[in-house]
Amino acid sequence: MIMIRNLLLVVILCVYFVFSGCKTREKLIYIQDSDKIQTSSNNSFDPLLKLDDCLSITVLGIDPDAVKPFNMPISTTAAGGNYSNGSPSPPGYVIDPEGNIDFPAIGKVKVAGLKRSEMIALMKSKLESYVQNPIILVKILNYKITVIGDVKNPGTFTIPNEKITIFEALGIAGDLLVTGKRNNIKVIRDINGERKEYQVDLTSSNVFSSPVYYLQQNDLVYVEPNRSKINSSVFNPTNVGIILSSASVLITLFILITR
Repeated sequence: MIMIRNLLLVVILCVYFVFSGCKTREKLIYIQDSDKIQTSSNNSFDPLLKLDDCLSITVLGIDPDAVKPFNMPISTTAAGGNYSNGSPSPPGYVIDPEGNIDFPAIGKVKVAGLKRSEMIALMKSKLESYVQNPIILVKILNYKITVIGDVKNPGTFTIPNEKITIFEALGIAGDLLVTGKRNNIKVIRDINGERKEYQVDLTSSNVFSSPVYYLQQNDLVYVEPNRSKINSSVFNPTNVGIILSSASVLITLFILITR
């Protein structure tokens, strides 16, 4: 009987540890060293232009007639919302595989790899012979990020203002589930055709100085589930039922054999 009780105890403890998944405060709280947050940061934001970006380019100047040939018709299509809803992007200049856009009057202009501020300066220098003191506005129309993994609402989202932090992205996705690993968020970014992976610890104030604190277009944010979540997917209620049934059969056989 002692052996039977010990066997039952082992089964109960196994089930308990699989489903307990108790998380400590240190694994749940964001930015635990908030006293170390600096009031100023050098982590400025200036998006980098990439292949296949669709750009809206608006040219302003003193003479409306002089800038008219350089501006596309105004579109009423609204950008934003969830990317998966299939809303078309407004018309714009797509950066081709060679990194160029084809702009009226000045022709091919290589812009891939430039920051937006650098492109504006380049376009301004090329248009000064056509427009007096031109003002150039550039917007990325297909700016989107993807959040997957252990979050409430995973998906791909368009970002109409082209500026989003990793916290804002996770907020759009409904925040991490309680089983999401906050100290090991992965951000995968395409840099010049090569994918690079960054790791981010949301429990540390160092997140604010991370190169992926501000996300770039097409960034992928992955939230890894903790071991408790992984174990629970293996030991689901059906499997646990099988385990308990098997244990019951073994105990019954043991009793019959030892009588």
